[in-house]
Amino acid sequence: MAPKRTSTSAAPAMTQAAIKKLVTDTVSAALEAQAATMANTNNTNRNTQQEETPIARKCAVGLIRWFERTESVFSHSNYTEDCKVKFTTGTLTEEALSWWNSFSQPIGIDEA
Repeated sequence: MAPKRTSTSAAPAMTQAAIKKLVTDTVSAALEAQAATMANTNNTNRNTQQEETPIARKCAVGLIRWFERTESVFSHSNYTEDCKVKFTTGTLTEEALSWWNSFSQPIGIDEA
């Protein structure tokens, strides 16, 4: 088994409030960017644009629910930080899983 990697600098721990604010701000920014993109698009099919906004909101709600489920598991367990990362990445699906695989494979899971 490979030795555990030690770090000379400790990463600051994020509080639950900081994580929730980060998620809220990121989702809000994504929704605003989506709305701006749709407003600037010269799309003659207005129905398509109107359907895209609920999809973006649905994705944002799904992301928030995923965070809530993950936090719920952590609040009922004694997972180490390493196990939290392994559990969380194990719950990724679809585009998120593709992103994680493309991010982690070149540098290795332990480094990612």
